[in-house]
Amino acid sequence: MHGVLYLLPNTLGNPDTSHTIPAVVNDIARSTGIFIVENLRNARRYLKSLDTAIDIDQRTFYELNEHTKPDDVPGFLTEVLTGSNAAVITEAGVPGVADPGALVVSIAHEKGIRVIPLTGPSSILLSLMASGLNGQSFCFHGYLPVKRPERIRKIREVERAVKQKGETQIFIETPYRNDAMLSDILETCEPSTLLCVAADITLDSECILSQTIYAWKKKKPILHKRPVIFLLGR
Repeated sequence: MHGVLYLLPNTLGNPDTSHTIPAVVNDIARSTGIFIVENLRNARRYLKSLDTAIDIDQRTFYELNEHTKPDDVPGFLTEVLTGSNAAVITEAGVPGVADPGALVVSIAHEKGIRVIPLTGPSSILLSLMASGLNGQSFCFHGYLPVKRPERIRKIREVERAVKQKGETQIFIETPYRNDAMLSDILETCEPSTLLCVAADITLDSECILSQTIYAWKKKKPILHKRPVIFLLGR
């Protein structure tokens, strides 16, 4: 009989795991011997924050990130096919959403391995919940283009989707490029378009605010090196 593949949520940066991580995650972390993670050091630190009694050296870890060869990934599930349980841990939030963990989850389905997602914080959904924008119809774009001309074109494209379909458009940026992204949004979008900026979600410095482009231009926040979700709506 196959084992199962758990999808273990991580925090969004708040070291107090009791704030966002259900107790069942601790239980599963203690009883699981195989972990598929983005970054070995960070994953080991996170597991210790869940329970200092976890013997990290007795666990098996596989790294799944941009450096992993796709052909190596099926081997991460070899022991699961013979009955052992494994867990995927993302760097932040929930595995499989804006996260390389989706690859191993897809392979698990192909191999007939049961996948069990566990409740945890998702910056995408938390920002949408708090935005006041359309939560019935929305689209997540991930990262927009890095080069400015292409980024401007994409911003115009997602704003058109807001105007034509009423869909909330959600996207993210590398923290050190947040200020440039915000400037481009304010320069490109119509004054009446609604923009939600959700920064530092679940942290003590959390700030989530929705207002028009016109209003944002009057007082532009500094977002440099802060985790931010951007949402456009009407």
